[in-house]
Amino acid sequence: MPKKLLLFPFGGNAREALLSVFAMNGRNTEWEVLGFIDDDQSRHGNECCGIKVLGGREILNETPDAFVLAVPGSPTSYPKRNKVIGSLNLDESRFATIIHPSVVVSPDAKIGYNTVIMPNAVISCGVTIGNHCIILPNTVISHDSIVGDYSCFGSNISISGSVRIGSSCYVGSGTKMRENVSIGDRTLVGLGSNVITNIEADVVAAGSPAKTIRKYSLQTTDVG
Repeated sequence: MPKKLLLFPFGGNAREALLSVFAMNGRNTEWEVLGFIDDDQSRHGNECCGIKVLGGREILNETPDAFVLAVPGSPTSYPKRNKVIGSLNLDESRFATIIHPSVVVSPDAKIGYNTVIMPNAVISCGVTIGNHCIILPNTVISHDSIVGDYSCFGSNISISGSVRIGSSCYVGSGTKMRENVSIGDRTLVGLGSNVITNIEADVVAAGSPAKTIRKYSLQTTDVG
């Protein structure tokens, strides 16, 4: 019997994750998608691909047997993903993990809960991806690399071997990282950067080679 699934919030990440759910069900009906939930009442009743926004957080209590994929976050709000997801007050057993069928995952890779990995990604040997992560399409994470909890990756990223990425980071699309570098917690790496040296925590870095531009300051309430 398919497992029930709710998606939170009604943003770009959840709508794109829905496509991966559809692809999974195309091979074997694993999920019954009940709908989206969102704190913004103006979004209630909206829909994507035939799947509606059912309401707010009250839906979580009304459907206690449903799994949840909670994927808030954007380049302007990523450091507080942990607070937004934590505010749902869900046991870890209620979170789903969604991996598109086209993703290549090494048998010895470890992938946490409430993580979504979108089409054509490669998760190589010995890789560890934490809980509550988002990996967009065509991203390659090479051997023995570690991605911390709550981190978000754009598309077409290339991570070399033994890279360490902290928690609550955001790595922009098209970024490349050489082997053995580390990225501190809550750091944003800008689009198309080439990372060849370590980057500290709580900064915005970009360029080729990537350099720290400024300290990061969260000034938005957007949750994606």
